[in-house]
Amino acid sequence: MPTLHWIGKDKIINHHQEVPYKVLDHKYGFSENEKPQTPSGSGNLIINGDNLEALKSLLPKYEGKVNCIYIDPPYNTGNESWVYNDNVNSPKIKKWLGKVVGKESEDLTRHDKWLCMMYPRLKLLHKLLAKDGAIFISIDDNEQANLKLMMDEIFGNGNFVSDVIWQHSIQPKGYLGKFSIHHNHTFVYSKHSSFILGSLTRTEEHNKAYSNPDNDPRGFWRTGDVRNALYRPNLIYDIVTPSGKIIKPQKNGWRWSKETLQEKIETKEIIFNKTETNIIRKIYLDNIEGRAPETIWFGQDVGTTRDANKTLKEIFEKEIPFDTPKPVKLVERILEICSNSNSIILDSFAGSGTTAHAVLNLNKQDGGNRK
Repeated sequence: MPTLHWIGKDKIINHHQEVPYKVLDHKYGFSENEKPQTPSGSGNLIINGDNLEALKSLLPKYEGKVNCIYIDPPYNTGNESWVYNDNVNSPKIKKWLGKVVGKESEDLTRHDKWLCMMYPRLKLLHKLLAKDGAIFISIDDNEQANLKLMMDEIFGNGNFVSDVIWQHSIQPKGYLGKFSIHHNHTFVYSKHSSFILGSLTRTEEHNKAYSNPDNDPRGFWRTGDVRNALYRPNLIYDIVTPSGKIIKPQKNGWRWSKETLQEKIETKEIIFNKTETNIIRKIYLDNIEGRAPETIWFGQDVGTTRDANKTLKEIFEKEIPFDTPKPVKLVERILEICSNSNSIILDSFAGSGTTAHAVLNLNKQDGGNRK
């Protein structure tokens, strides 16, 4: 497995262990019955402070208990003013982490600084994640390659689930001579193979391909592939039709063994076309529970940056106090496929509060108790 090396990695690799445990100071509650300086009864937490120290403070209670993590860290474009003054035991690292990120031509170590900032936070997030949980990380092309290798090291490349492409803008940029960028990456990693990816809700639009032209008592169906994807010699066999005709095998063989296919013919899941020159596989709508998430999420479905700005304008009376916010629908989709009604959700780069907004929305929709 390729390993990513950068200046300062040896100083930062165990920094998460050196971060001191701090006790959270309770300031206020989320309901009328919760008084300041008393434990929160809602089970929800907003922590104001350095996110590395905040993550460490959560370990005693939440280690291995967080079901879904979404983070939207600084993208390190070279034009942002993110500063993280971690108490790293190295004058060189302190200097790098304490400076504002400059343009690439002026600051050739900016990737190193970003990696030094992210590594200990990801180590703590890995500890907080439940065995069957997953983490979703938004990132753009500036650091996505570095982030992928770092995630492979911390979470294991075998736990890489997907790279989901989000269409963050629809309107083309008016600059000639370079690509108009309309996407961000969302890396998805599980902590363990026990993670089960959830499904998305089906709508009438997704069921358009299903019909019932033969009045099948099982209801609506669509055709499915009968071919095997890879060449399998044991799946190369002739099929004899009811009238005695012979249907030759597909190039790579049939999708099932001869015995299994015969069972499907008997249950009428497999039927013959009118000329008995081919078989037809029926996929019934009543067997479909939701739909599989795809790796491209279009702005019309999950919102764009413009939609996120519009939401903030409505909340903050026409002001946009946060840069590049994420739309609520984007995080709602993440939670739909990575949480249940009792899940614990974490966002350690909380920004404009989109994750909290999405959690509350889903709880209202399904009566859930996500925290």
